[in-house]
Amino acid sequence: MSGYEVTEPRLRCVLPFEAAPAEVRLLRRAAVTQLSRWGMPAAADEAELLVTELATNVVKHVGEGASATLILEWRGERLRLEVHDKSRAMPSPNTADCDAECGRGLHLLAALAVDWGAVLTAVGKAVWCEISISSGQACRRIARVCEVLEGYQGPGRGAPLRRSGRDLGLEESAVELIADLLHWTAARGLDPDDVLDRAQMHYEAEAEADAA
Repeated sequence: MSGYEVTEPRLRCVLPFEAAPAEVRLLRRAAVTQLSRWGMPAAADEAELLVTELATNVVKHVGEGASATLILEWRGERLRLEVHDKSRAMPSPNTADCDAECGRGLHLLAALAVDWGAVLTAVGKAVWCEISISSGQACRRIARVCEVLEGYQGPGRGAPLRRSGRDLGLEESAVELIADLLHWTAARGLDPDDVLDRAQMHYEAEAEADAA
């Protein structure tokens, strides 16, 4: 896999790839390496997960062997990830049920990213997302998680809880969401324990940075 980097006016890296499981692993590593070069290793775990999801969606919904491109772009306090492919079929989270792989993938983007979307291009489409890399990231993460959990319907949830049971309901949803994410990591061939360890390390590093 080869790519090129543009440093003006923003930091930007373009990584062409082929939609195949082995190539997705290489793409993930290349993205992490690039972020380390830019001096933002704290964003690597989150970006790695999003790159995996975006690239895997190309494999599943465009077709194995399809040509695609990942673009990393550092925009001030945000890191933008875009995956371009030659299909004009747009992702549709509103039509995905809770058991659909693409539905879970899109909800994962919504949970982790500050913002995300999809646009048609001259040759196909681009699916993009942005994550925060500023010092106030923890507060925004908490706000995003609360928003996601309030609308999350896990297997153990029925109708939304009354206001008095909101905190308990969010706690139960958090447990179910974490369990679903562990199932997702195992289905992608990842080690759930390793993912949990990395998440803990990421959390501790950010907590130390915020306390400094």
